[in-house]
Amino acid sequence: MKQGHPDQEQQVWKDPRAIALLMAATLTVMANATISPALAGLEKMFADDPNVLWFSRLLVSAPSLTVIICAPLAGIIADRYGRRSLLLAGVLLFAVMGVAGLFLPNLFSMLLSRLGLGVAVAMIMTAQTALIGDYFFGKQRSALMGLQTSARNFGGFVFISLAGVLAVSSARLPFAIYGLALLMVPYLWRYISEPPKGGAKAQSAAGGQSDGSPVWAWLLTALALLQMLTNMIFFLMPTQLPFFLDFRGYDSASMTGAGLGVLMLTGGTAALLYGRVKARIGFSGTLALAYGFMAIGLQLLQLQETYTVFLGTAAMGAGYALAMPNFPAIALQVAPSSRRGVAGGVLTSSVFLGQFLSVFVSIPLIAAFGFEGTFQLVSMGLMSMVGIALLVFFWRMYRRASGALGELKN
Repeated sequence: MKQGHPDQEQQVWKDPRAIALLMAATLTVMANATISPALAGLEKMFADDPNVLWFSRLLVSAPSLTVIICAPLAGIIADRYGRRSLLLAGVLLFAVMGVAGLFLPNLFSMLLSRLGLGVAVAMIMTAQTALIGDYFFGKQRSALMGLQTSARNFGGFVFISLAGVLAVSSARLPFAIYGLALLMVPYLWRYISEPPKGGAKAQSAAGGQSDGSPVWAWLLTALALLQMLTNMIFFLMPTQLPFFLDFRGYDSASMTGAGLGVLMLTGGTAALLYGRVKARIGFSGTLALAYGFMAIGLQLLQLQETYTVFLGTAAMGAGYALAMPNFPAIALQVAPSSRRGVAGGVLTSSVFLGQFLSVFVSIPLIAAFGFEGTFQLVSMGLMSMVGIALLVFFWRMYRRASGALGELKN
């Protein structure tokens, strides 16, 4: 597909390679949260296990640990041995490790399978990010980054809802959802091809892009840290919202489900607009808007009205959905084509590291300042990030205007 034509840039979702990568994106959100509705049932099923309280809760977070460790290694493998085989192997491993919970005899063996699931997620996310960089450029890449976030949000909504229905019949049935990954394999096999050696670099040049930045490693590190911080803040929602609502006197189970449903649906919708927003105001402007939404969301949660809970979670979902596509999009610009696997691996690790650390940071803050004090403190931090992003935005606008004036004078 020829790059640069406006119609083609807007119609990237019609490219079968893009569809294949979006299908793979839905798997990554399935990894952790899909079995959440089954946890109470699993706890009762294995009530005789002396470690049932720990093991049942670790089933959700266990994949994150192996993603953090394995994603950088997966990036090295992707750059050295190829992206396609890594993606296909990851999807197959994902299905096997996920469905294993249907048959494994105890919680400890289930926990081991969940660690294996994290390895699969590291392989999928790393290869997927690198392939987006290899296949697409410019507005096509930005549009696909937004579609990827949207696919994860809508996919998460569908998978968690389906798991809730299945968990009513049996605590083991939600594990069957992981078998859906096998249905994707034929499509991925047909449409995902391995970029030729050196081809990605040549394509970058043909698309009018330089092959990375001389200081790409430093820029990637800064991006990974900012992405980790963004995820730490966002994960206040799934980890602390139930306890906050209980503190407020709501039925935490039903309100949390409804609030997180609104969050995912709003996020999925906002992510569809990412390509257009980024095209108008750039990376820095989009980040300022995203962190502004997240700050407003935390402020709304502090209000006493019931409807502000849904407004707050909606704002958090929209802000997060606008923030997240920026990180891989920027990373794929600054990283050389031969290091896109490493870039994808580092960013994948930073996502899950932020999720993992969120609880360890938020619990002491809530103990010291309470829910409202913590939300207020984090909101102030987000507004500081908005200010920094706006400074970068206006500086870039000034540089652009100065350059245009210089050309007019010449």
